[in-house]
Amino acid sequence: MKINFHHQARKSIFRSDALRLINKIDIILSAFHNFQTWLYNHRMRSRLEQLRWLLPAVTGLLLLLWLAETPPGLLGKADAIGYAVCHRIASHSFFLDERQFPLCARCTGMYLGALLGLVYSFRKGRQAGFPPRRILAVLGIFVLGFGVDGVNSYLNLLRDIPFLYTSTNWLRLLTGTMFGIGVGIYLASAFKQAVWREFESRSALGNLRQLGILVLLGGVIDLAVLSGNPLLLYPLALLAAPTAVVLILTLAYTMLWVVVFKVDNTFVSWRALWFSVVSGFSSALMQVIVIDLIRMALTGTWAGFSL
Repeated sequence: MKINFHHQARKSIFRSDALRLINKIDIILSAFHNFQTWLYNHRMRSRLEQLRWLLPAVTGLLLLLWLAETPPGLLGKADAIGYAVCHRIASHSFFLDERQFPLCARCTGMYLGALLGLVYSFRKGRQAGFPPRRILAVLGIFVLGFGVDGVNSYLNLLRDIPFLYTSTNWLRLLTGTMFGIGVGIYLASAFKQAVWREFESRSALGNLRQLGILVLLGGVIDLAVLSGNPLLLYPLALLAAPTAVVLILTLAYTMLWVVVFKVDNTFVSWRALWFSVVSGFSSALMQVIVIDLIRMALTGTWAGFSL
């Protein structure tokens, strides 16, 4: 019995020593793992910091190459941007003297309306809620009008298929503008909800009076386009193609990269958001470049599609 007691005691001591050794090994391994993790994260942060400054440089280089290879002049660059998002059919477009607009009538209205909606919404700060139902109903009518006129306009091109009415550029412009206002309001709300850490749930477009003001302003813009006055048409052409198109694409891609980087709802200022915005602009520029290259390879011209 005494021998067995001493044997059990030695086994117990051995197990205790083994457990202490295992604990020490575990502590050492955990410390080593933590060091590896810290080192990896430190290297990744260093690489990310390098990327933060490399991306603007690469984007700037791409922009310079695109500027060098596209048609000359501000309107030439606007044509190259419109070329990436619009069919630019001459009969469906307005003209600045003898020069075709960078976008067709419908796209001109849509992008100018979207720019109007974006400016209005961002002037409201971080009010990020989507519009209430009564506003949605009106915007839904705008979407329906845009869709009906778009389909009918396409049927006009086919000629052999019956259509509801003969499409006109002023109607394309009007339906595009009203639809674009809704696009701008929704894009701004989605952007605010995606990036800001704190935002207001109240909608920037909260009542019919505010919507009426936007519709009235959109109508004024359309009248300016229809006036044919070069002093009005030139800045409106530049607002539609380079400004509105690039801004909308940049905001959309910025939201995408914010989600990809898993940093949504973490930003408190535009300054903190700059890398994601540069990433969005870079993606927008790449889209324009790729579509320009494909379309040029297929058509061999900067002109719009011919009927």
